[in-house]
Amino acid sequence: MEAPPAGTAAQAAEDEPFLLAELKPGRPQQYDWKASCETWSVAFSPDGTWFAWSQGHCIVKLIPWPLEEADLSCKASERKTRGIKADVRGGGGSKEKMLECGQIVWGLAFSPWPQSGAKERDGLPAPGRSCLILATGLNDGQIKVWEVQTGRLLFNLSGHLDVVRDLSFAPNGSLILVSASRDKTLRIWDLSRDGASKQVQVLSGHRQWVYCCSISPDCSMLCSAAGEKSAFLWSMRSYTLIRKLEGHQSSVVSCDFSPDSALLVTASYDTCVIMWDPYTGEQLRMLRHVPLPPALDYGGDIHASSLRSVCFSPEGLYLATVADDRLLRIWDLELRTPVAFAPMTNGLCCVYFPHGGFIATGTRDGHVQFWSAPKVLSSLKHLCRKALRTFLTTYQVLALPIPKKMKEFLTYRTF
Repeated sequence: MEAPPAGTAAQAAEDEPFLLAELKPGRPQQYDWKASCETWSVAFSPDGTWFAWSQGHCIVKLIPWPLEEADLSCKASERKTRGIKADVRGGGGSKEKMLECGQIVWGLAFSPWPQSGAKERDGLPAPGRSCLILATGLNDGQIKVWEVQTGRLLFNLSGHLDVVRDLSFAPNGSLILVSASRDKTLRIWDLSRDGASKQVQVLSGHRQWVYCCSISPDCSMLCSAAGEKSAFLWSMRSYTLIRKLEGHQSSVVSCDFSPDSALLVTASYDTCVIMWDPYTGEQLRMLRHVPLPPALDYGGDIHASSLRSVCFSPEGLYLATVADDRLLRIWDLELRTPVAFAPMTNGLCCVYFPHGGFIATGTRDGHVQFWSAPKVLSSLKHLCRKALRTFLTTYQVLALPIPKKMKEFLTYRTF
């Protein structure tokens, strides 16, 4: 197993993730429990007030946040992993909801619904106020969009010819939705449009199933990952291909942008995470998942360290990855190494809580686990860099009349 560099072992031990809570689905008698039980997607709402969980068997559970009974503020000194029976009734009077989607649910994405967008649409009652919506990507190629607070169906988007594997809303609240599908396309939808047709554009070019899509926080770029060795970077302004990011040796399956849009990470079955500068296409880091020692190797499968999911922490200094070697890893981008590990079986996806402090993971068994994560007080230098990079591209930084070392820091060549 990888070890942190000398001098960081004590800190790594302090930050070791531990299990805060685990949610397990009930077992509806009408289903064969052994089939279609996977949690393919988990998501927090942007404001952190709701959690969505595709718990298998065509059901999405919506849980108000924080959990009422689960102790998610355990002291850091309590290091042993512990399961907590969580009462999934949130504070503030909201109650959990079950969305019956009629098909296996693969992708989930939240977005705020602005007051100005509230109109009667397609015979379905649109929200009459600002609220929160959830899009669900289904096995039959449909996308169903729900109002979170009431659990009512707002839209049914048709167009894909196969599984909708992933969904991503534009973070600016514009109601632009991107869907990634096994039909090898991405589709752009504008939910603010009047009339039946919400589809804006079809993006073609992938030769394999599209597993993942991610819109940059500044809404200028879109990354897509398919069963290919390269990831595609698209313009969200012109909906055209900017470049292919080539460097992986096997299928790219997950991608995510940093909070300031200055970095992009891709994860692959080749056991590597690559950190890119999306503006230049340059590789900045390669984080390799070293195989476990023989004593800990579960079966010796060549794909034991194949990656499933990667995500940035809210402050942009850490990554979380889930791999087939039964480990959740937390990486420090400055150290270029994992600083914490947690044992988890059959992991499929991971996501940070929007305000930091813990990570949610989904498994093949239909479970959701919540893990503690290092809470970071960002340096003033990093906060300044993050603020500048939210509106300056790499090329604009390089054109500034400032010292070379400062340019290297602002473009993440150094940390």
